[in-house]
Amino acid sequence: MDDSCAEFRDVAIVGGGCYGTFYAGQLARARERGAVRYRRLLVVDRDPACRAAAEPVADDACELVIAEWGAFFDGWLAGGGDGRDDGAPDAIVPSPLMPHLMFEWLLRRARARWPGRTVGAAPLTQPLGTPYDRLAPDGTRYVSFADWLCPVHCIEPGTCPLIRAPRTWEIADAVTALVERAAATHPTAGPALFLCRHRAYGVGAFDVPEVLAADRLVAEAGASGGALDVVVGTVSHCHGAVSLLRLGALAAA
Repeated sequence: MDDSCAEFRDVAIVGGGCYGTFYAGQLARARERGAVRYRRLLVVDRDPACRAAAEPVADDACELVIAEWGAFFDGWLAGGGDGRDDGAPDAIVPSPLMPHLMFEWLLRRARARWPGRTVGAAPLTQPLGTPYDRLAPDGTRYVSFADWLCPVHCIEPGTCPLIRAPRTWEIADAVTALVERAAATHPTAGPALFLCRHRAYGVGAFDVPEVLAADRLVAEAGASGGALDVVVGTVSHCHGAVSLLRLGALAAA
């Protein structure tokens, strides 16, 4: 495990259930022991009686935010939470059981940007070629290079702890290859990737600047006015959720 100190401004944890409560406790311990620094630790859940409310962590920087995830991220990310004031970024700790929230945020942003344009989610019909690859009813592909049951809260080190051999795979590379294949038959941009990486004490996160960069990618890709798809993924080294944002052509003035 890396002994360097991870530095953030604010950290938003998705969900106040068993996962979110565990992550909050781990980050609080990491902060107490100098393995991570942050200004605020926000645990976001719509249920005021969630587990995080019943089992608050011993950290004066931790705050339970009662809100729908979509509404929370619409407001929080609109504030430009990229840490520009002191160089330390804001970060998001996803939950294994959450929907594809950052894709949904990009979708709402695109619809607001182009109110007269067809903007929607399309089924990602092309497989990535990973051992586990499932298309969900909402069109999101859930993929994994593991065809075994991974240890809980695995930090995905260079040597896989289950097979005890080097980890030679990378979901981000598989998504990039998928974009190249898709672009051969239909205008396709991306991938816009949110890379969840281990930060401290078994907790993974991706930085808000990645989210804002993805929004810029969609804006720039759609600026030409033509119909195209944008591939969006929230991924770790081994697992991921990948969705397709479809932009229709802008109507002629």
